[in-house]
Amino acid sequence: MEEPGKLRQPGFHHSYLEEMEYSKHNIFSKIADSEGYFLVNPLSRQADILDRDEAQDYMNHNLLSREEYIQKGYLVEPAEEEKLFRKSYLNFIDERDSDEVQLFFTPWYSCNFNCSYCFQDEYTNPHDHVEEEVIDAFFRYVDEKFSHRRKYITLFGGEPLLNSPNKKETIKKVLEGATHRNLDVAVVTNGYHLVEYLDLLKSAPIREIQVTVDGTQTVHDSRRMLRGGKGSFDRIVEGVDALLENRIPVNMRMIVDKDNVHNLPELARFAISKGWTRDPLFKTALGRNYELHHCQTNQTKLFSRIEMYQEIYKIVQEHPEVLEFHKPSFSIAKFIFENGEMPEPLFDSCSGTKTEWAFDYSGRIYSCTATVGNVGDELGTFYPQVKLNEELIEEWEERDVIAISECNNCPVRLACGGGCAAIAKTRTGKLHSPDCRPVKDLLELGVGLYSQLKIV
Repeated sequence: MEEPGKLRQPGFHHSYLEEMEYSKHNIFSKIADSEGYFLVNPLSRQADILDRDEAQDYMNHNLLSREEYIQKGYLVEPAEEEKLFRKSYLNFIDERDSDEVQLFFTPWYSCNFNCSYCFQDEYTNPHDHVEEEVIDAFFRYVDEKFSHRRKYITLFGGEPLLNSPNKKETIKKVLEGATHRNLDVAVVTNGYHLVEYLDLLKSAPIREIQVTVDGTQTVHDSRRMLRGGKGSFDRIVEGVDALLENRIPVNMRMIVDKDNVHNLPELARFAISKGWTRDPLFKTALGRNYELHHCQTNQTKLFSRIEMYQEIYKIVQEHPEVLEFHKPSFSIAKFIFENGEMPEPLFDSCSGTKTEWAFDYSGRIYSCTATVGNVGDELGTFYPQVKLNEELIEEWEERDVIAISECNNCPVRLACGGGCAAIAKTRTGKLHSPDCRPVKDLLELGVGLYSQLKIV
């Protein structure tokens, strides 16, 4: 859409309404496979579907008598909108500063899998177990640095649930430390040893177990196999069944690329047949396989973000049963149709050093799971002494759509939030650079899917 000009509003006597402009936060486009259009504004938190005539009026700036557009914040006086922007930004910071913090603990980078797309395959851990002093130091740091924040612990890897006596003892100590502090625990696991860990998990305050399943048996086992080549699907399914039988929440994630996306309907039907999708403790996520650090030098099988969702859009139309397994977000489209309102403006989509920190067995501190263990991304140590790179931490903390110059005049920035800092830094070498999300294109698909099929 061309840059809108100024519109004069006759009949209004207030000086701030004498000369109006379209909001620079308006996102306007045609709905996929429809004659309709959508108009959303993340700052004023308004969303509308326009018919063809209304959309034509909007494109022609034929809104001289449309007070509704002013009330909804689509038509604004720039100085007033800037005040709202600053107020919303301060509210966002205040809410984020009081939000719950997720604290990842990586006891080792060892793993029993040989996944085809692992970005940690060059990480090493020379120890078979974690020294008790390190676990004590981790909880001491948590107690001191996050004493006034709501928080929970997430076990990460490598693979945190490896089945050896030393490793099980380490996990037991972490779970006991969290239980003693009334902290919930989540676990990110490949799921192979869930049955062996069930007794430990049953005794702890588990928030959820995230398990990756990349398709039905043949597809999954070709991507997520044990070292040595043996498949893992059957053991993971056994573990998921055991978790749900014991009322432990499961978050099943499928990592998607061009090799396995067409298996999504079959995986959905499998989950439905197992009864998983009817269980309120079962939820799902789709993750995009993407380039991070050294991995995926051959990127021919990788989707861009919009390519992945375009493919999923087609698949869901042909196989609507997929939606019983997973409802794709399509940026903020799913949120709008599920909640009947817009989400709060997103000034920052990177949680690193704000509501997420990562710690590993060596005593090092990182910003998030995308950087933990990567040489050069350390932010400091919690063991053997607490030592922080305050300058680098401040750079992470300051990253948002205001700090990123490329975001300054972007109309979708409050639905994008600047994207992932780790991906941006991997691509550009600069932390304060954008990882752009194709928000408008995603909304075209999502509004089309959820409005036409009326499935949310």
